[in-house]
Amino acid sequence: MDKVELKFLRITYSHTHAGAYALILAEAQGDRRLPIIIGGVEAQAIAIQVENIKPARPLTHDLFKNVADTLGFNLKEVIINDLVEGIFHAKLVVEQDAREVTIDARSSDAIALALRFDCPIYTYEPILGAAGLKVEEGEEEQAEGEKTERKGREKKTVTSATIDELQGMLAEALENEDYERASKLRDEIKRREQQGN
Repeated sequence: MDKVELKFLRITYSHTHAGAYALILAEAQGDRRLPIIIGGVEAQAIAIQVENIKPARPLTHDLFKNVADTLGFNLKEVIINDLVEGIFHAKLVVEQDAREVTIDARSSDAIALALRFDCPIYTYEPILGAAGLKVEEGEEEQAEGEKTERKGREKKTVTSATIDELQGMLAEALENEDYERASKLRDEIKRREQQGN
């Protein structure tokens, strides 16, 4: 199966899950984004590394890195290898000497470790095809101004909108970098299209 490299892009507040965050990964050689919903603790573990903050005592992911350095093994790569009922699964590919093993992990933990080990992050094309969101050129530059404007407008609910209206809402969500909402709208459009067949 073809692997697609991803890069950490940002963490944003979740617009639909109270107290949750959206971890946004960007396709390294393309224009798709992969949003992953994570909790506050997981977001903090990633933000600490991204912001280069050094806690007084090692956090769990830092401890794992220290153990790896001490015992002489390395995290070679992280692969987001499955999507089951909207939940991403990941695996760590660890190498020591000439031996390579894979270890199951939560996607948020895998990303936090990938950032600490500075190793590549991958997913498979079918997963990115199913859950990825395409961002058109120039959309990210317009996003900040659009976010403020969007908040002032009333939106139709997803259940009462037509397919054309959903397509418009999807385009707007992508323009506003609201990848979580865009993912839900895309799923609703697919569901309705399948019902229409």
